[in-house]
Amino acid sequence: MSKGLFITGTGTDVGKTYVTALIVKKLHQAGLRVGYYKAALSGASSITDSDAGYVKRISGISQPEEEMVSYLYRDAVSPHLAARREGNPVSFSKIRRDYGKVCEKYDYVAMEGSGGIVCPLRWDDKEQILLADVVKKLELAALLVTDAGLGTIHKTAVTAEYMRSHGLSVKGIVLNRYMGDEMQKDNLQMIETLSGVSVIACMGVGEKEFPMDIEGLTGLFA
Repeated sequence: MSKGLFITGTGTDVGKTYVTALIVKKLHQAGLRVGYYKAALSGASSITDSDAGYVKRISGISQPEEEMVSYLYRDAVSPHLAARREGNPVSFSKIRRDYGKVCEKYDYVAMEGSGGIVCPLRWDDKEQILLADVVKKLELAALLVTDAGLGTIHKTAVTAEYMRSHGLSVKGIVLNRYMGDEMQKDNLQMIETLSGVSVIACMGVGEKEFPMDIEGLTGLFA
Protein backbone atom coordinates (compact mmCIF):
# COMPACT_ATOMS: atom_id res chain seq x y z
CA MET A 1 0.00 0.00 0.00
CA SER A 2 1.38 3.39 -1.02
CA LYS A 3 2.43 5.94 1.60
CA GLY A 4 2.25 9.69 1.10
CA LEU A 5 3.71 12.86 2.55
CA PHE A 6 2.62 16.42 1.83
CA ILE A 7 5.37 19.05 1.71
CA THR A 8 4.25 22.62 2.31
CA GLY A 9 5.98 25.89 3.11
CA THR A 10 5.43 29.03 5.14
CA GLY A 11 5.14 30.91 1.85
CA THR A 12 6.72 31.23 -1.57
CA ASP A 13 10.47 31.05 -2.11
CA VAL A 14 11.33 29.27 1.14
CA GLY A 15 12.83 26.25 -0.63
CA LYS A 16 9.87 23.88 -0.65
CA THR A 17 10.61 22.50 -4.14
CA TYR A 18 14.32 22.20 -3.35
CA VAL A 19 13.61 20.19 -0.19
CA THR A 20 11.04 18.05 -1.98
CA ALA A 21 13.53 17.25 -4.74
CA LEU A 22 16.16 16.10 -2.23
CA ILE A 23 13.62 13.97 -0.37
CA VAL A 24 12.57 12.24 -3.59
CA LYS A 25 16.23 11.88 -4.61
CA LYS A 26 17.14 10.19 -1.33
CA LEU A 27 14.30 7.68 -1.60
CA HIS A 28 15.07 6.99 -5.27
CA GLN A 29 18.77 6.44 -4.62
CA ALA A 30 17.86 4.02 -1.82
CA GLY A 31 16.15 1.87 -4.44
CA LEU A 32 12.61 2.68 -3.33
CA ARG A 33 9.75 3.22 -5.74
CA VAL A 34 8.99 6.91 -5.24
CA GLY A 35 6.76 9.29 -7.18
CA TYR A 36 5.94 12.99 -7.11
CA TYR A 37 2.63 14.81 -7.40
CA LYS A 38 1.45 18.43 -7.37
CA ALA A 39 -2.20 19.31 -7.71
CA ALA A 40 -1.88 22.79 -9.25
CA LEU A 41 1.13 24.64 -10.53
CA SER A 42 1.31 28.26 -11.69
CA GLY A 43 3.93 30.25 -13.56
CA ALA A 44 5.21 27.72 -16.11
CA SER A 45 4.48 26.94 -19.75
CA SER A 46 5.43 23.26 -19.45
CA ILE A 47 6.04 20.58 -16.84
CA THR A 48 9.70 20.45 -17.87
CA ASP A 49 10.18 24.11 -16.97
CA SER A 50 8.18 23.90 -13.73
CA ASP A 51 8.78 22.88 -10.12
CA ALA A 52 7.83 19.33 -11.09
CA GLY A 53 10.45 19.30 -13.83
CA TYR A 54 13.05 20.53 -11.35
CA VAL A 55 12.18 17.72 -8.92
CA LYS A 56 12.47 15.17 -11.74
CA ARG A 57 15.89 16.45 -12.84
CA ILE A 58 17.37 16.69 -9.34
CA SER A 59 15.97 13.40 -8.06
CA GLY A 60 16.69 11.34 -11.17
CA ILE A 61 13.28 9.67 -11.21
CA SER A 62 11.86 8.53 -14.55
CA GLN A 63 8.23 9.28 -13.74
CA PRO A 64 6.27 10.48 -16.82
CA GLU A 65 5.63 14.23 -16.67
CA GLU A 66 1.91 13.88 -17.36
CA GLU A 67 1.49 12.03 -14.04
CA MET A 68 3.16 14.70 -11.95
CA VAL A 69 0.76 17.66 -12.14
CA SER A 70 -3.01 17.88 -12.56
CA TYR A 71 -3.34 21.59 -13.39
CA LEU A 72 -0.68 23.73 -15.08
CA TYR A 73 -1.20 27.49 -15.45
CA ARG A 74 1.06 29.96 -17.23
CA ASP A 75 0.41 33.00 -15.04
CA ALA A 76 2.64 33.27 -11.96
CA VAL A 77 -0.25 33.97 -9.59
CA SER A 78 -2.32 31.90 -7.16
CA PRO A 79 -3.97 28.93 -8.93
CA HIS A 80 -7.48 30.25 -8.28
CA LEU A 81 -6.67 33.52 -10.07
CA ALA A 82 -4.71 31.81 -12.85
CA ALA A 83 -7.69 29.54 -13.50
CA ARG A 84 -10.00 32.55 -13.59
CA ARG A 85 -7.78 34.12 -16.23
CA GLU A 86 -7.02 30.99 -18.23
CA GLY A 87 -9.98 28.69 -17.60
CA ASN A 88 -9.78 25.06 -16.43
CA PRO A 89 -10.67 25.50 -12.73
CA VAL A 90 -9.49 22.93 -10.22
CA SER A 91 -11.74 19.96 -9.47
CA PHE A 92 -11.11 17.95 -6.33
CA SER A 93 -12.40 14.78 -7.98
CA LYS A 94 -9.66 15.05 -10.63
CA ILE A 95 -7.02 15.68 -7.95
CA ARG A 96 -8.13 12.61 -6.01
CA ARG A 97 -8.17 10.52 -9.17
CA ASP A 98 -4.75 11.70 -10.38
CA TYR A 99 -3.14 11.34 -6.96
CA GLY A 100 -4.63 7.86 -6.69
CA LYS A 101 -3.08 6.85 -10.02
CA VAL A 102 0.35 7.91 -8.79
CA CYS A 103 -0.17 5.94 -5.59
CA GLU A 104 -0.98 2.84 -7.63
CA LYS A 105 2.47 2.94 -9.26
CA TYR A 106 4.74 4.02 -6.40
CA ASP A 107 5.28 2.89 -2.82
CA TYR A 108 6.09 6.43 -1.64
CA VAL A 109 4.51 9.60 -3.01
CA ALA A 110 5.74 13.10 -2.17
CA MET A 111 2.99 15.64 -2.82
CA GLU A 112 4.20 19.23 -3.04
CA GLY A 113 1.94 22.14 -2.21
CA SER A 114 1.40 25.40 -4.08
CA GLY A 115 2.65 28.40 -2.08
CA GLY A 116 1.57 28.18 1.56
CA ILE A 117 -1.05 25.94 3.15
CA VAL A 118 -3.80 28.60 2.81
CA CYS A 119 -3.27 28.84 -0.96
CA PRO A 120 -6.66 28.99 -2.75
CA LEU A 121 -6.79 26.45 -5.56
CA ARG A 122 -10.29 27.44 -6.64
CA TRP A 123 -12.51 30.30 -5.56
CA ASP A 124 -15.59 31.02 -7.64
CA ASP A 125 -19.36 30.99 -7.34
CA LYS A 126 -19.48 27.21 -7.77
CA GLU A 127 -16.78 25.98 -5.41
CA GLN A 128 -14.11 27.15 -2.98
CA ILE A 129 -11.07 24.92 -2.44
CA LEU A 130 -8.06 25.72 -0.28
CA LEU A 131 -4.90 23.63 -0.36
CA ALA A 132 -5.55 22.64 3.24
CA ASP A 133 -8.89 21.13 2.18
CA VAL A 134 -7.14 18.86 -0.32
CA VAL A 135 -4.53 17.70 2.20
CA LYS A 136 -7.22 16.88 4.74
CA LYS A 137 -9.40 14.99 2.27
CA LEU A 138 -6.44 12.95 1.04
CA GLU A 139 -5.58 12.20 4.71
CA LEU A 140 -1.94 13.22 4.30
CA ALA A 141 0.51 14.08 7.04
CA ALA A 142 2.66 17.11 6.29
CA LEU A 143 6.21 18.39 6.44
CA LEU A 144 6.62 22.15 6.87
CA VAL A 145 9.51 23.93 5.14
CA THR A 146 10.56 27.38 6.34
CA ASP A 147 13.46 29.77 5.85
CA ALA A 148 15.89 29.88 8.78
CA GLY A 149 16.26 33.67 8.69
CA LEU A 150 14.60 36.72 10.20
CA GLY A 151 10.81 36.52 10.53
CA THR A 152 10.61 32.75 10.52
CA ILE A 153 9.41 32.39 14.13
CA HIS A 154 6.11 34.12 13.44
CA LYS A 155 5.52 32.56 10.01
CA THR A 156 6.29 29.04 11.17
CA ALA A 157 4.35 29.16 14.44
CA VAL A 158 1.29 30.68 12.75
CA THR A 159 1.37 28.17 9.89
CA ALA A 160 1.75 25.21 12.25
CA GLU A 161 -1.13 26.45 14.41
CA TYR A 162 -3.37 26.97 11.38
CA MET A 163 -2.65 23.45 10.19
CA ARG A 164 -3.27 21.94 13.60
CA SER A 165 -6.54 23.86 14.05
CA HIS A 166 -7.73 22.56 10.68
CA GLY A 167 -7.04 18.94 11.55
CA LEU A 168 -3.75 18.53 9.69
CA SER A 169 -0.85 16.54 11.13
CA VAL A 170 2.56 18.24 10.97
CA LYS A 171 5.25 15.55 11.18
CA GLY A 172 8.15 17.96 11.38
CA ILE A 173 9.76 21.21 10.28
CA VAL A 174 12.69 21.69 7.89
CA LEU A 175 14.78 24.84 8.36
CA ASN A 176 16.18 25.83 4.98
CA ARG A 177 19.20 28.10 4.34
CA TYR A 178 20.44 27.30 7.84
CA MET A 179 23.94 28.64 8.60
CA GLY A 180 23.96 28.02 12.36
CA ASP A 181 24.58 31.55 13.62
CA GLU A 182 23.24 32.78 16.95
CA MET A 183 19.99 34.15 15.53
CA GLN A 184 19.21 31.03 13.55
CA LYS A 185 19.94 28.75 16.50
CA ASP A 186 17.54 30.85 18.57
CA ASN A 187 14.98 30.72 15.74
CA LEU A 188 15.16 26.93 15.83
CA GLN A 189 14.62 26.80 19.58
CA MET A 190 11.75 29.29 19.52
CA ILE A 191 10.02 27.57 16.59
CA GLU A 192 10.02 24.26 18.44
CA THR A 193 8.85 25.88 21.67
CA LEU A 194 6.03 27.95 20.16
CA SER A 195 4.82 25.48 17.53
CA GLY A 196 5.21 22.28 19.50
CA VAL A 197 6.70 20.66 16.38
CA SER A 198 10.25 19.33 16.09
CA VAL A 199 12.74 20.67 13.60
CA ILE A 200 13.77 17.41 11.95
CA ALA A 201 16.34 18.79 9.50
CA CYS A 202 18.43 21.88 8.88
CA MET A 203 19.44 22.50 5.28
CA GLY A 204 22.48 24.59 4.41
CA VAL A 205 22.63 26.58 1.18
CA GLY A 206 23.33 24.38 -1.82
CA GLU A 207 23.16 21.02 -0.05
CA LYS A 208 22.84 18.07 -2.38
CA GLU A 209 21.47 15.49 0.07
CA PHE A 210 18.57 15.54 2.52
CA PRO A 211 20.17 15.30 6.01
CA MET A 212 18.19 12.41 7.44
CA ASP A 213 18.74 8.65 7.37
CA ILE A 214 16.47 6.64 5.12
CA GLU A 215 14.64 4.97 8.00
CA GLY A 216 13.74 8.32 9.53
CA LEU A 217 12.70 9.71 6.17
CA THR A 218 10.42 6.83 5.22
CA GLY A 219 8.93 7.04 8.71
CA LEU A 220 7.48 10.45 7.84
CA PHE A 221 5.32 8.90 5.14
CA ALA A 222 1.96 7.44 6.16
